[in-house]
Amino acid sequence: MKKLMIISAVLLLSACSSIDSEFDGIEATSSLMPKGETYRDLVSLPSPQGQMVAAVYDFRDQTGQYKPIPSSNFSTAVPQSGTAFLAQALNDSTWFVPVEREGLQNLLTERKIVRAGLKGKANGLPQLNSAQILMEGGIVAYDTNIKTGGAGARYLGIGTSGQYRVDRITVNLRAVDIRTGRLLSSVTTTKSVISKEITAGVFKFLDAQELLEAEAGYTSNEPVSLCVASAIESAVVHLIADGIWKGAWNLSDEQNGLKNKTLQKYWLEAHSEAQVSMRLKQFKS
Repeated sequence: MKKLMIISAVLLLSACSSIDSEFDGIEATSSLMPKGETYRDLVSLPSPQGQMVAAVYDFRDQTGQYKPIPSSNFSTAVPQSGTAFLAQALNDSTWFVPVEREGLQNLLTERKIVRAGLKGKANGLPQLNSAQILMEGGIVAYDTNIKTGGAGARYLGIGTSGQYRVDRITVNLRAVDIRTGRLLSSVTTTKSVISKEITAGVFKFLDAQELLEAEAGYTSNEPVSLCVASAIESAVVHLIADGIWKGAWNLSDEQNGLKNKTLQKYWLEAHSEAQVSMRLKQFKS
């Protein structure tokens, strides 16, 4: 019994130390939203021949899915901030200049107030910039339990187990020419949301009257907001690469721009290696 009690105490202490280690590197203070690999791809693209003014009116959840119980049935499965994420991705890229459209009514109201204050003066407000491209689309799918699994084992009441789950977010982004209404490019990207749970425990009858049970574990869930932001950033990069491929927009320095590793990587995701090699020869010629 003494040996069993010692083993249990060691397990509990090790569990506490492992739980504490999970909080290493996590600060309670506020900070900028973490940036992933897709953001680095976004800012490493070659420069355009000229920046395009882009308008985003609405880019929201189109899945109609809600969180399962015990979460609120009125809470959507994905954040309703797609417009903000897309506007930031366009702004951080060197290809587009986003103009405010989601809060257009607020902007127009403030301009009326400024005009009222400038009444009778020569210098008025400049006109609002008109967009060249309209960005359309949204979060079109949120698929849960795309992949699930787990494993566990117990021997003499002592064992461990682990489970995992993979969800998937799908985003569609379209670039529309405002003058003609022609669809310049349309891309659909996906991002997986990974969740995992690991537990370890001891279950023993010490004698007919006493019962020993100890358990430790942790659960890790990838933030859905980061996955949405990453999927939208990936969609913007794919949109730029697809537009260059189709000739919808041009590079500032075609000779050096075509050597860009990020551009070639995204081309290879959408086309075969033979097609990319042939297209590069066409560009050079």
